[in-house]
Amino acid sequence: MKNKLTQLLQSKPQNLLNIFFTAGYPKLDDTTTLLAALENANVDLVEIGIPFSDPLADGPTIQESSKIALENGMSIEKLFSQLEHHSPKVPVLLMGYLNPVTQYGLEAFCKKCQEVGVDGLIVPDLPMAIYQTEFKEVFEKYNISNIFLVTPHTSEKRIREIDENSNGFIYAVSSASTTGSKTDFSAAADYLGKLKEMNLKTPILTGFNIKNQRNFQDACEYVNGAIIGSEFIRQITDVEDISTAATRYVKSIKS
Repeated sequence: MKNKLTQLLQSKPQNLLNIFFTAGYPKLDDTTTLLAALENANVDLVEIGIPFSDPLADGPTIQESSKIALENGMSIEKLFSQLEHHSPKVPVLLMGYLNPVTQYGLEAFCKKCQEVGVDGLIVPDLPMAIYQTEFKEVFEKYNISNIFLVTPHTSEKRIREIDENSNGFIYAVSSASTTGSKTDFSAAADYLGKLKEMNLKTPILTGFNIKNQRNFQDACEYVNGAIIGSEFIRQITDVEDISTAATRYVKSIKS
């Protein structure tokens, strides 16, 4: 499979910074404003959350941003419309849940992703068996990488199965909690060390509890990069200029 994500992973195997934000937050039309600001700040890839009323893995900060985005009128249709008018310079992933994707229609959803420049999907509640039998062929038809999640409770057998079925990166959740918890990142060191020792063929990015430059650098000692979500949402909340806030925060991580 060849898309902007797979090309990035080949050309830059280490120190990848992935920033997550919720589509339609803080305001409905802020999606492409934030995407442009992050591109200009030289993030490596961007993950855009599709707001959903019943998230499974999101902590309070992202849940609240999703609630506000839905109240703002954000929808999958609106997100695709926004992205149609912005040609992404960096790999873009959409993070969402299975129900809205299937309600939209799997093939229609993937086709639209390809049309607007989306390179991958993160669907936390998509079972491996369903992916293999119903989703994989469609994802590959439209050059969409599927990103699986692993946690400290995922067995080695399961991790290796995910490794064999991945065509992007593996999202290593650094704790068994929801996003944005206050557990110190150092608690994930043993877990990430074990993943590193497995010598998987698929790159690994870790998320959950990455808040600052030190967390980012620590993560990159073990895996290929890190994903920052809840802390970024906090940084763009209740500010006068979200572009400036986004740029300042990214520089604080990458400086």
